[in-house]
Amino acid sequence: MADPNGTVYDIVVLGGGSGGYATALRGAQLGMNVALIESGKLGGTCLHSGCIPTKALLHAAELADNARDGHHFGVNTELHGIDMAGVNAYKDSVVGGLYKGLQGLVKSRNITLIEGRGHLVATDTIEVNGQNVQGRNVVLASGSYARSLPGLEIGGRIITSDEALQLDYVPKSVVVLGGGVIGVEFASVWTSFGTSVTIVEALPHLVPNEDESLSKALERAFRKRGIGFKVGVRFAGATQDDNGVHVSLESGETIDAELLLVAVGRGPSTNGLGYEDQGVTLDRGFVITNDRLHTGVANIYAVGDIVPGLQLAHRGFQQGIFVAEEIAGLKPATIIESGIPRVTYCDPEVASVGLTEVKAREVYGADGVDVVEYNLGGNGKSKILDTTGFVKLVRAKNGPVVGVHMIGARVGELIGEGQLIVNWEAHPEDVAALVHAHPTQNEALGEAHLALAGKPLHAHN
Repeated sequence: MADPNGTVYDIVVLGGGSGGYATALRGAQLGMNVALIESGKLGGTCLHSGCIPTKALLHAAELADNARDGHHFGVNTELHGIDMAGVNAYKDSVVGGLYKGLQGLVKSRNITLIEGRGHLVATDTIEVNGQNVQGRNVVLASGSYARSLPGLEIGGRIITSDEALQLDYVPKSVVVLGGGVIGVEFASVWTSFGTSVTIVEALPHLVPNEDESLSKALERAFRKRGIGFKVGVRFAGATQDDNGVHVSLESGETIDAELLLVAVGRGPSTNGLGYEDQGVTLDRGFVITNDRLHTGVANIYAVGDIVPGLQLAHRGFQQGIFVAEEIAGLKPATIIESGIPRVTYCDPEVASVGLTEVKAREVYGADGVDVVEYNLGGNGKSKILDTTGFVKLVRAKNGPVVGVHMIGARVGELIGEGQLIVNWEAHPEDVAALVHAHPTQNEALGEAHLALAGKPLHAHN
């Protein structure tokens, strides 16, 4: 329960996901008195039904592929099957350990954690469990939910990522509606587990927000893995019975499967929380803010998935830190959306930061951009891992690197250097002069920058 003595907190945060708990932790660190209100579990979607559990499944999927393909490396392994009870126990132990750590962290910072569904009842007050919690500043961080399409009822054989994470068996066949991040990650997992998968995506490519070269490369890799996909086709409807689910497309085609995974993105969880009643502007459910994440109403800020833009845990986390520092008067630098790294953890992985080639040509002019692709075929560690892919760099002509785009096994681990390059506005010559350890996939970034600087060593000019 909140402090019955009528404490007015410096910050009241509504939502304990990545954005909310980061606000609370940084606010407490800066000496402020913070209340954190959460209706579910601390850690939110990312920890309990998003990033962490899905990546645990993807790791299990990678091990399954390794066991199946061991002979390729002279190792006599074979895959005897997938024990979903064991996979789920492993996944849940990862989540449980992180959850326990986060609870301890919040407690150690003397943050008042209030469990219950909060409701904004005044510009400085959130009502929870029949009690008013007042704050000099209010931060809205209510997160997102798995969306569906109009008329497509979730239930039975028609599931979202929430239900997919709880499955206690490996389905024989699945239609995945949506070829974005969530759709291709689950398609990748299930294929590794032995499921027959077909992805349906209305836009012309899989992972349509990425540079087109990455999308095309992922499509080639998925074809090679036997993952079916139909792009540029629209969903018309679905029915289900004891035999399965029957998905009809606007083209007139019908696809039958055991399950339909609806992976059409995530919607903002703002409905019925009292935001608009207090003058907060919503657009299709999203909270509209300025570039300092202020709503324009009193001292109300918003962070995370409810703010239009990339729905990424690390974006919400950074926004939480930013808002706590803004409230403390530290005047932090605004967060540049394009400078936030993006990773899709399917096999092969897709990772990017900065502008796509198309966007860069819009910004700098059709002839104002230089592009180079370095194929991982020339990278020793990638050969050892038996992965294919490439690093693509986009540069403003005679200027800094403005985009780094990669596809291949484990490239998500390389995006850290990529985001330093883009956000620190490094020139190719700057990065080319750095020594990259051998043999690492990290060298591919070095080689790509050597090529862009006009002195390719392991690549053709």
